[in-house]
Amino acid sequence: MSTADDTHSKLIGYLLWIFGFLGAHRFYYGRQITGTIYFFTLGLFLIGWIVDLFLIPGMDRAADLKYRGGNKDYNLCWILLTFLGIFGIHRFYLGKWVTGLIWLFTAGLFLFGLLYDLWTLNGQVDDINSGRVQ
Repeated sequence: MSTADDTHSKLIGYLLWIFGFLGAHRFYYGRQITGTIYFFTLGLFLIGWIVDLFLIPGMDRAADLKYRGGNKDYNLCWILLTFLGIFGIHRFYLGKWVTGLIWLFTAGLFLFGLLYDLWTLNGQVDDINSGRVQ
């Protein structure tokens, strides 16, 4: 697998795993449903969170196969979403200036937009990298 095909990083996955009891690493690897379950159950009452420590390499391989590399970096985008998402910085990075400003002035569109981005960020980056969105 070439570097261009390595869209997601185990290092970032493990960093987000620290916040995994809220589902961060699962959202990062494109597992929105289980990410949402982890969010509402604190990582399946911390048991699933601990098990995921050993599952991250497999989730990383699956994400690398599913998503397309390109001009926009998934890892940087996820770091921006995780730590500055409420300000819309990840949206500015993706070239979505209008919604970036909306996120900036409305606390991530009253946090609902932030939840939307947790569910769709991989797809947004994939669309831009594939040329489906300009």
